[in-house]
Amino acid sequence: MNLKLSTYTKRAITGGFISLIVILFGSFMLGELSGYEAKVLINKSLSGLNMLCNTIVLASATTLTLLLTLLGLSSGTKSKLKNDHYLHVLQIAKFDTVVFIAALISFVLFNLPITESENVPSNWYSVIYYSSLAISSILSAALIVVILMLYNTVVNIIKIVGLGQTDHYLTVSEDEKTGEQDSNPDN
Repeated sequence: MNLKLSTYTKRAITGGFISLIVILFGSFMLGELSGYEAKVLINKSLSGLNMLCNTIVLASATTLTLLLTLLGLSSGTKSKLKNDHYLHVLQIAKFDTVVFIAALISFVLFNLPITESENVPSNWYSVIYYSSLAISSILSAALIVVILMLYNTVVNIIKIVGLGQTDHYLTVSEDEKTGEQDSNPDN
């Protein structure tokens, strides 16, 4: 995986981290729970957790599909785009795939009938409850990162394709095009 992150990607990750802190803070405001209270809350929150995971799975799959459309639009533009654009799209696709897989696995785990089991000690329910809160918070923040990364890419494409901006940092300038032709012996 390419570890070189653009400024936009770093901003998106920062936004996701801030949202993670806010979500976790709100979730843990409930205070410490006993095993029985946690079991009751798990029963009440399971449908919402499943819906959240299902929504994140659908959003991630849709985002991957939209990235294909974005690539088609990118390659069809009059302006030649730099490799940085395609590397950014690749980062979005990789991160989005990780979010998709994590949400799908979480969806399956949240569907286990843990509260129906007689073998689970009651003190484990608080650990399970807080773990489910942490997992759902991380998944939500991760989807926010994907959306912010996608937003930055869409804004750049609008500037280049829609508004015809030729001096954008992601477009190859005329000097760079001339340099490529001079160094390419096939032309």
